[in-house]
Amino acid sequence: MTDRLTVALRGLRFHALVGILPHEGEHAQPLELDVVARPLAGATAVLDYRALYACAADAVACQPIGYLETLAADVADRVTALGGVAHVHVAVRKPHAAIGGPLAHAEVALDRDLTGA
Repeated sequence: MTDRLTVALRGLRFHALVGILPHEGEHAQPLELDVVARPLAGATAVLDYRALYACAADAVACQPIGYLETLAADVADRVTALGGVAHVHVAVRKPHAAIGGPLAHAEVALDRDLTGA
């Protein structure tokens, strides 16, 4: 039997200067993030969800944010730096994306596998 433990924080909510349009650099917008991490197999340490939250919050605090992709990679880098992580998934959603039509949100997701598999 193989167990796969994950620690997930879903729907983290922040306000940030995000986007490349002129008005996006002047007015904070809502952002929503998911951070999901899987520890290395056999790791004795646990992944503290408070540390995962801090990774997201600290990355969002580095404003302004040009692209959602950049933010997702920054969060993934910070989670990886915690050590003992086999896989990290970060999704960043922007509910008020300026696309000229209705939508629930724009989303960018990054999956990073650190095991080489």
